[in-house]
Amino acid sequence: MSEKVKIGVIGVGHLGQTHARLLKQVKRADLVGIYDVDRSKAEALAGELGVKAFYSVDELAEVADAISVVVPTSHHYELAARLMKGGKHCFIEKPVTVTVEEAEKISALADETKVKVQVGHVERFNPAVLALSNLKIEPMFVECHRLAQFKPRGIDVAVVLDLMVHDIDLILNFVKSPVTSIDASGVGVISDTVDIANARIKFANGAVANLTSSRISQHPMRKMRMFQRDGYISIDFAEGIAEVYRATRPDSATPTGLALGTIGIGDAARIITYEQPEAPQVNSLKMELELFIQSIIDNTPTAVGPKDALNVMIVADSIVKQIEESKKLLKL
Repeated sequence: MSEKVKIGVIGVGHLGQTHARLLKQVKRADLVGIYDVDRSKAEALAGELGVKAFYSVDELAEVADAISVVVPTSHHYELAARLMKGGKHCFIEKPVTVTVEEAEKISALADETKVKVQVGHVERFNPAVLALSNLKIEPMFVECHRLAQFKPRGIDVAVVLDLMVHDIDLILNFVKSPVTSIDASGVGVISDTVDIANARIKFANGAVANLTSSRISQHPMRKMRMFQRDGYISIDFAEGIAEVYRATRPDSATPTGLALGTIGIGDAARIITYEQPEAPQVNSLKMELELFIQSIIDNTPTAVGPKDALNVMIVADSIVKQIEESKKLLKL
């Protein structure tokens, strides 16, 4: 592999334009061109960035080593599979596909073709999450709220696949235990799919996660709270801030952080400390694109691989199907 990876962007809506602009800043990426079914939009961005706007997917693929796939989710599988079979490395925006079956095929194709596939679960690279990288995280109860104001893009899939997948991915990564049961409910308000959803996920190790996602909220919110033995962790994704509260024994090693006081007496006494771990100043999307390029050059596993994305899809699909089934019962 040469020092730079020749990469193209397919789909230059709001997010695709961001991909293209950031790839121009990635040192080991060579943005060779873009493609979009909206020719005028593609030409306008190409002119801004000084790259070529291609007339077809195949023309762009001919000159690229890798492609960033930023089209509507309903087209992810068909396009990514086509590119992978042609030997192209693929960065696929989340969710990886619409169905579990399609996600399974993408994962199998990655193994078969040996191309690199990374899925855009960008919250893994949120500064607040990165700030916790040195902390032992073993949550037993997790609560998530991901609420957004309505935007027309993304409504081709339920809010579970549009927004909740971010939290599902993080929770599976933090808990690291098999899912044993899921209870879910949801409703469509503006779109033809589910716009508000709640899910309660139980794990084999006893952990429980409660997730709420909405894309019709007046006040945006992206927060996660995790409770574990002797500790509480709060993540504000929008602000990029993580806060850690610990309860440690007085006779243990000197606790880190600001001491807030002591609760309990005797053997039950605990020192309560507060810490706000330093968060790196990074652009999350740029970082994941840099890691994708690096994985191609170094021939190493991608940061969020197709198997990770498949595991997310299995949980998300179960939530969606449960909501759809409950809606059918209510109509009866």
